[in-house]
Amino acid sequence: MTRALALISGGLDSLLSAKLIKDQGIEVIGITFRSYFFNEENALRMINQIGIELKIVDFSENHYEMLKNPKHGYGKNMNPCIDCHAMMLNYAGKLLEEMNADFLITGEVLNQRPMSQKKSGLDIVKRDSNFSDKILRPLCAKMLPPTEMELNGLVDREKLLDISGRSRKRQMELAEMWNIKDYPSPAGGCSLTEPNFSRRLKDLMDHNEFPTQEEVESLKLGRHFRVSDNVKVISSRTEEEGNAMKKLLNDNNTIFIAKNFNGSLIVLIGEGNTKDLEIAAKITARYSKGKNENKVLVNYGKFGAAFDESVEVKPATEEEINQYII
Repeated sequence: MTRALALISGGLDSLLSAKLIKDQGIEVIGITFRSYFFNEENALRMINQIGIELKIVDFSENHYEMLKNPKHGYGKNMNPCIDCHAMMLNYAGKLLEEMNADFLITGEVLNQRPMSQKKSGLDIVKRDSNFSDKILRPLCAKMLPPTEMELNGLVDREKLLDISGRSRKRQMELAEMWNIKDYPSPAGGCSLTEPNFSRRLKDLMDHNEFPTQEEVESLKLGRHFRVSDNVKVISSRTEEEGNAMKKLLNDNNTIFIAKNFNGSLIVLIGEGNTKDLEIAAKITARYSKGKNENKVLVNYGKFGAAFDESVEVKPATEEEINQYII
């Protein structure tokens, strides 16, 4: 039986592509990827709607290395979509023999994305994947030259589609026809497409060549302040964020809390000097109920240890906040 590996991003297009091929009587196995910036959560939820199994591939470290200097650059934010898609297809292509599969499916649509899904971008992705003769894009196949799979009869080209452009109308019609109700907004699963996250990531990469996974995860939480080359401060915005931040901390991190006022959880990342500690304390006071006081006493200490140090500071002004915030 013919078998295909379908790259499942967790979005609608990749699911529709897998369904189109499955409906030709071809066995389809989903492949989804885990990195520091996206995971399998949406894909796991969505595949149940078309009844296929899913294999999760964790390429976090290699993906992060690629992100430092993508061959084809970034999109609007820190998203290296061409290099990312090519890397995914290369990983999936290497699974073809292991999983006894014949070809690869992607949900890419011609001209849907300004950088990665122009004809030139799709061609680069195919070439750089090193599996160019094994890649089928079912949603826009009729807008592209026939693939080896269509020419040799593994896939019926007449049952493939000719979708092009940014409109989602035809995809939504297919979803309704196939009773696919649960799908996220386009590009909703990748943090690299988000402007705020991208600014923080660029700052982290500029100041830390080898950040930990926890440091990357923390970029999604709170307010971030770059107070010096080696030190950053994070302030939680809600109790939920504070609890999430605590799961990412270790005994190298310093915690600040306003002694007599409720407020944010403040974390200092790095080994701060006296000035760094004072700035962190001023930020702590600023994001506490004592922000309008002339002086606020702030306690601090290493995460998991006693808060045996304290400093009295004036809460940071708006100008100081704007000076350091990322």
